[in-house]
Amino acid sequence: MFSHRAACLAGFLLAAWAQDWPQWRGPNRDGIAGAFSEPKVWPEKLKLKWKVNVGEGHSSPVVVGGKIFLHTRQGDREVVSCLRPETGQVIWQEGYAAPYAMNPAAVGHGKGVKSTPVIADGRICTFGINGILSCFDAKTGKPLWRKEFGSPDFGTATSPVVDRGLLIAHVGTNGRGALTAFDAQTGAEKWSWKGDGPAYASSIVADLGGTRQVVTQSQHNIVGVSAATGELLWRIPFSTPYEQNIVTPVLYRETLIFSGLDNGVMGVKVLKRGSQWVTETVWQNKDVGMYMNSPVVSGDLLFGLSYLKRGQFFCLDPRNGATLWTSEGRQADNAAIVDAGSVLFFLTNDAELIVARKSAKGFEPLRKYSVADSPTWAHPVILNRGVLIKDATTLALWGAE
Repeated sequence: MFSHRAACLAGFLLAAWAQDWPQWRGPNRDGIAGAFSEPKVWPEKLKLKWKVNVGEGHSSPVVVGGKIFLHTRQGDREVVSCLRPETGQVIWQEGYAAPYAMNPAAVGHGKGVKSTPVIADGRICTFGINGILSCFDAKTGKPLWRKEFGSPDFGTATSPVVDRGLLIAHVGTNGRGALTAFDAQTGAEKWSWKGDGPAYASSIVADLGGTRQVVTQSQHNIVGVSAATGELLWRIPFSTPYEQNIVTPVLYRETLIFSGLDNGVMGVKVLKRGSQWVTETVWQNKDVGMYMNSPVVSGDLLFGLSYLKRGQFFCLDPRNGATLWTSEGRQADNAAIVDAGSVLFFLTNDAELIVARKSAKGFEPLRKYSVADSPTWAHPVILNRGVLIKDATTLALWGAE
């Protein structure tokens, strides 16, 4: 009887936390959450369910199979932790030596991990700030393989992706990088494209023109390569001040959307004409532009944070790039955005969590919550039981009740 009750309780807890967020920006790398039950009334304050010290960094937590995983720095080591979502208790922890000297221009961001891990097929793969790529058993934390590549000027910030058994990451240093696919089980290299150094953006994988492609911003370009072979299919020259290409691409139907500092926002279609791949810019918008944050497509609306006017939330029509609205300025330097069904969550770098209605008419915040005592550059994770917030050194779970 006891074992039966225990099994039922374990099953209930797993179901309550079963919503997976296995990688950068969620299940499909697009900032869209799964099932989320909006409360009938948003409270004036959120309830802090637990808060634990986990280590330094701005890597986002990931959640798979009812467990939380996090990659952080503790002293001169980078550490992978597996936590219980009910309490924040550590289940296992594994680490490795990773001394790192910061670029003086990036001291304000600290020397903690910036890349978000990815979990697939029972493995968690991490990418440290100085270019250490590792893979661990997600159940036990046992190290499976590790490779070291060095990092660009401001530290590695690109989050790896797993596609059809391949772990894909842009490894290397400025001017000497390779967008590379590894066998996720063994670490063996399967292909690499060495045409440009890494930037700070994260790749997406999309089917375009009948071909599965890895699309990303590199040091000096936006590129699309074959996900199967690494062959370069197309390239758009793209540069930002100090080579800070950061924004993760998003896909609206067949239009890729890109942005960067001093580059506005643009919609691009990738076409195959005969044996040649070509790109066609179908719209451009100079009213807004993104620097570090990545946008979210929700239906026929595109939401983001522009760096102009010291931070403006905005909404564009992704069909033609038309500006539908911009908020007042001075909102934030950065904001991570999550589409959670009926509402949007905006987590600013100064620890303000904004819950807003999705609207084509204007910025409609419902509530604003203070959720940390230090900067929140990491992406939040929206669960059906609460919101995970990683600040400079701690991880917390907040709930509406």
